[in-house]
Amino acid sequence: MPARLRLTAITLDCPEPRALASFYQRATGFDMTADSNDDFAALARGDGLFIGFQRVDGYQAPSWPDQTTPQQRHFDFTVDDLDEAEALVLGLGATKPEFQPGGDRWRVFKDPAGHPFCLTGS
Repeated sequence: MPARLRLTAITLDCPEPRALASFYQRATGFDMTADSNDDFAALARGDGLFIGFQRVDGYQAPSWPDQTTPQQRHFDFTVDDLDEAEALVLGLGATKPEFQPGGDRWRVFKDPAGHPFCLTGS
């Protein structure tokens, strides 16, 4: 069988790693696994998926939906109740852009560092 790649980590650039890791930890319930300095923080899921957050001086948030500063990546999260999940992420510091291309199927938000992410119903 040919070799297969297994995704084990995703690392996001941001201005404040601890703050962004805390946002995603509270939203997802992933475990905080690295918070040793101001330059890097990380979360892990039970199956080993690792999300890192690294400080970048001069970080520029994506300008979605305008592509002046491209989004470069986004997360999609499946949720049981879109309204409940929306209230959660907004309460944690996310923002909801006016432009919503998903209709009733999904909603777009921006995390506190400006990275777009989507919530979709299950």
